[in-house]
Amino acid sequence: MGNLYVVATPIGNLGDFSSRAVETLKQSDIILVEDTRQTIKLLNYFDIKTKMISYHKFNESKRTEEIIKELKSGKNISLVSDAGTPCISDPGYILVKKAKEEGINVIGIPGCSAVITALSISGLDTSSFSFYGFVPTINKDKKELFNKIKHSDVKTKVIYESPKRILKLLMELKQEMPGCVVCLCNELTKLHENSIYGKIEEVYEKMVSNIDAEKGEYVILINNDVVKTDKNKIISLEAKIVEEMKLNNCSLKEAVKKVSDKDNDISKKDVYNAGLNLKNMIR
Repeated sequence: MGNLYVVATPIGNLGDFSSRAVETLKQSDIILVEDTRQTIKLLNYFDIKTKMISYHKFNESKRTEEIIKELKSGKNISLVSDAGTPCISDPGYILVKKAKEEGINVIGIPGCSAVITALSISGLDTSSFSFYGFVPTINKDKKELFNKIKHSDVKTKVIYESPKRILKLLMELKQEMPGCVVCLCNELTKLHENSIYGKIEEVYEKMVSNIDAEKGEYVILINNDVVKTDKNKIISLEAKIVEEMKLNNCSLKEAVKKVSDKDNDISKKDVYNAGLNLKNMIR
């Protein structure tokens, strides 16, 4: 039985490609690639002659079974994406999952990842973070994402956005989470690498006046702890709970549920904690 290698490729600077990654691709029987036109540039640069097979989000479900058969026949296969680490907002999960289920050895060849690179230079708390991938284009899905970010207890949230939509996204973040701290990274590892750090309002103003704003994909890192822990907000939640108890002549527990159900923009955990505060005060 062969091995499946998950190989990270450069996100911009070819000098970041490791010698181990080069040797792995050279010794593989097949390389699975997102876009042959993109990967051929990398292979030519490092004089890699291995056969390529197209493997992308539109054919991965269909192609996975035939790849598993090749692996079971003893062939070593490498999986790469256009840039960065496969399976991270790129195809590969379906194949890796199936390989694991079939007892095939999956080996990671580490390297570049835009998420990790951006986190390391962001200046934000990286003791915990959540990665949400590309921002949805459908308004309902985007609203759900914003709610997840606003109500998450994780320190730093990471999202991707295309250059054509970046200004709109920053404007929406400014409206949804005023005062949050962000770090905006693009062109990572390339000649014109850039990162902007500050409150969302400041970053938005800088980007609006940036003539190169719509160039290169973006990694956006967000910390909205200041917004979430505003003391006035907590006090107002306790007041809302008391108001519900008076208006509906209900118990504290029932009032907490009513407040939590009424406003999706309020964290259920914040409402619950406000209820606990009231409970301790009543004792």
